[in-house]
Amino acid sequence: MAVPMIPPPHAPDFLKANGWSGARIEPLAGDASFRRYFRVIADHGRAVLMDAPPPHEDPRPFINVAQWLCSKGLSAPDILAQDLDKGLLLLGDFGDVRLRETVDADPRRERELYSAATDVLVHLHRHEPMGGLPVHGLEQWLDEVMLFTDWYCPAVGIEPDRDGFRAAWTDVLGPVANDGLGPVTVLRDYHAENVMLVAGREGIAHLGLLDFQDALAGHPAYDLASVLEDARRDVPPAVEQEMLDRYMAATNQDESFERSYWALAAQRNTRILGVFTRLWKRDNKPHYTAFQPRMWGLLERDLAQPGLEPVRNWFDDTVPATHRAEIWSKLP
Repeated sequence: MAVPMIPPPHAPDFLKANGWSGARIEPLAGDASFRRYFRVIADHGRAVLMDAPPPHEDPRPFINVAQWLCSKGLSAPDILAQDLDKGLLLLGDFGDVRLRETVDADPRRERELYSAATDVLVHLHRHEPMGGLPVHGLEQWLDEVMLFTDWYCPAVGIEPDRDGFRAAWTDVLGPVANDGLGPVTVLRDYHAENVMLVAGREGIAHLGLLDFQDALAGHPAYDLASVLEDARRDVPPAVEQEMLDRYMAATNQDESFERSYWALAAQRNTRILGVFTRLWKRDNKPHYTAFQPRMWGLLERDLAQPGLEPVRNWFDDTVPATHRAEIWSKLP
């Protein structure tokens, strides 16, 4: 169910106890989880209130990852105050300038800003992964793509061959799991709406990172595919290839990395097709279905790459064109 953007009743007491008595609380954003964000405005400044209500959410992973990212020279929100029992965090405010709207307003800055976003990952991947993160490897990748057969296919009237689907993905992703790359810290939701442009900071610190509480220890290509094959905005294929080349040059990768990139991009986009369908069907968030045509465009571009033949053949045999991007204009 969609969560209304009303501050929790205990928020004013939490703010008062932490030096923000009488502050104004304004809706800022919700997301695909139970988390909600509010801007806190007082005479002495602004902050962001995260409401991560237990038992649905646990803010401790966010705190741990934020502090770790800052220790590595990246920009994550400062933790100003916390009440873990009530699921409340008070965070430093990065402002209102997001990468997404900035590029949309001035496409001439696209290469500049996506270069910076790529360089963040180059920097991040030079460090050993944060300790204690869940593993994101072959078994997890395979479990994730099954969201497509379990949610997408029933929603559009397809009875899929689940065993054949998993076997095809095993053929494609097995070599990726064994390519010797990683693990690195994977932010998992690294895209243009989760990157802020922070005034007064330069270099990679100019990019403020959000929504990383689901961080994992996984493959270095995953977050690169996340930001370059964005579910919420179109990144031109030429820019995608340029940034892929930029990352590979900076990290001394060869063509095997590019093969892994396309395989994980396809895996991620297949998972998202299932996730967005689940958000519609289970969680009463139908607005996510508006992204499905873009996801199909991205997935079909990935499946055209060498090495994706087993999965491409499964899709060609199972999901006709009428049940891909086209069908989402007809469903309620």
